[in-house]
Amino acid sequence: MSRAAANTAWAESFVDELARAGVRDVVVAPGSRSTPLVLAFARDGRFRMRVHLDERSAAYFALGVGKASGSPAVVVTTSGTAAANLLPAVVEAAQSETPLLVLTADRPHRLRDADANQAIDQVRMYGTYPRAFFEVGPPVLAGPELRHLRTLACRAVAAATGPSGGPVHLNFPFDKPLEPEPAPEDFVREHPLAVTGRADGAPFVDVRAARATPSEDDVDRLARALSSKEGVIVAGPSPDPGRLGPAVRALAAATGFPVLADPLSGVRYGPTDGAHIVSAYDLFLRDPEAVERLTPSVILRVGASPTSSSVLGWILHHASVEHVVVDNDDRWKDHTATVGLYVKADPAETLQALAERIKRSASDAWIQLWEAAETATLAALVADQDEPHEGDVWPAVLAAAPAGGTVFVSSSMPVRDLDAFGHPREESLAVFGNRGASGIDGIVSTAFGVASMRPAPTICVLGDIAFFHDQNGLLWHREEDASVVFVLIDNDGGGIFHMLPVAGQEPHFTPLVATPHGLDLRYAAELHGLELRDVTIRGLEEALRDAVRAARTVVLRVRTDRAENHRRHTEVVAGVARSVREALG
Repeated sequence: MSRAAANTAWAESFVDELARAGVRDVVVAPGSRSTPLVLAFARDGRFRMRVHLDERSAAYFALGVGKASGSPAVVVTTSGTAAANLLPAVVEAAQSETPLLVLTADRPHRLRDADANQAIDQVRMYGTYPRAFFEVGPPVLAGPELRHLRTLACRAVAAATGPSGGPVHLNFPFDKPLEPEPAPEDFVREHPLAVTGRADGAPFVDVRAARATPSEDDVDRLARALSSKEGVIVAGPSPDPGRLGPAVRALAAATGFPVLADPLSGVRYGPTDGAHIVSAYDLFLRDPEAVERLTPSVILRVGASPTSSSVLGWILHHASVEHVVVDNDDRWKDHTATVGLYVKADPAETLQALAERIKRSASDAWIQLWEAAETATLAALVADQDEPHEGDVWPAVLAAAPAGGTVFVSSSMPVRDLDAFGHPREESLAVFGNRGASGIDGIVSTAFGVASMRPAPTICVLGDIAFFHDQNGLLWHREEDASVVFVLIDNDGGGIFHMLPVAGQEPHFTPLVATPHGLDLRYAAELHGLELRDVTIRGLEEALRDAVRAARTVVLRVRTDRAENHRRHTEVVAGVARSVREALG
């Protein structure tokens, strides 16, 4: 039997099982060795196929699909360094628990470690980051082997989707010829199950990955721990914000505990339903006196580590109080080493059970203390509006984003400003970001991937370094179902580093850390046929509303000065501290 027929049957059987398991999005980077897989996807008819010239950008787009949909997208590459370029997205998927299927084509075994061109070691090339790795066997026309391959596809989807989801890597060795050839008819007749799968269209193996339901003992112990009068709920970034948000709000309403809700938690933007979602906590928890006054007796944490360094400092300062974590992922969620009770169970299900059992426990004095700090902070921000700063981008973005809309926020300074200045609102808003590993690579491409899964244009807020880093991602604007309105905060360098002590180390700081580039990024937009429009912070809201209504990709650039922005941030934080100290007595 021919090698080409084996390659074709091998790829088509695997692809068929992915479709049966519900996978629909495939991102391809061009190459030769991956031909059997790519053509199998294209000929199948059940997949949305997309192509990008840059493997890194392709992987980040697939990552965005997984973040927004909760289902894994497939990224396919040829062999060699093409496969190596997927590593950054694989790392982010692992750290943020985002489903992703990575299919790398490889040279046949006889060409490995033999000085063959484009043959590198691709076995477990992403290290420990994938949730699972499968070195797929060489293609053969044999019934047992094809059934095993179908099983691998089902296992891969199950491993990627959870409950501890993330990237899964499958490495496919293909020998030439790579072009499609049908399997012999007698083989198809002899092995119908292996060649065509289950007759009813179901997956070859129905893998059920159940969430860990909390035991009655766990719920009882948690209920006792949360009977405190001075409790706080800290909700960090979540891979399942649609489920976690309502559960946190339900528990907060039941207990009366204030919630420190990270922008990526799914808790901050939506109907509060009686919960107190605290505004601007990042600002007032920078003040040592406020941290001391707001001493809790118990802290309940769900989700990943929060963005806010102020919250982390507050947690560490109160390390001696009772700390509780509820989480179902395999990754340990306590880098502060403060937790005394760690419950391995589904957070949303556990918090909903607690909300049904606990009656209001927070004291009026405790609630009023947090309300006073919040009110004083918001009053200080209203009083300080003469000179706009980069944080003022976020009130404009949140005012312009429609109910049910989508925002993608870059790492570095944008997400920190969102945390500090992007106050809660009753209208629902889906917020995504790459906070697993907090890199600024792939921001543009991930935003387009998210946008492809959302009904309206996605607003992406990013800095000039992130924009520069992923210029290739602008090619995604050609996708008809993925429009992004970019808010580009251009301060000609790394503005976040001005917030660190290293900023005083001139003459080395500016060229080596802040790294001004002096580029006019308008030309990057024009290269891809995109409009870049300069707007002021005060004019941003109106420009954003117009851009969202137009439903097309555009770049709105806000120019700022790094040194001035640092000065204004310092003034705002000082003003908040004065106001909060007065309010808290």
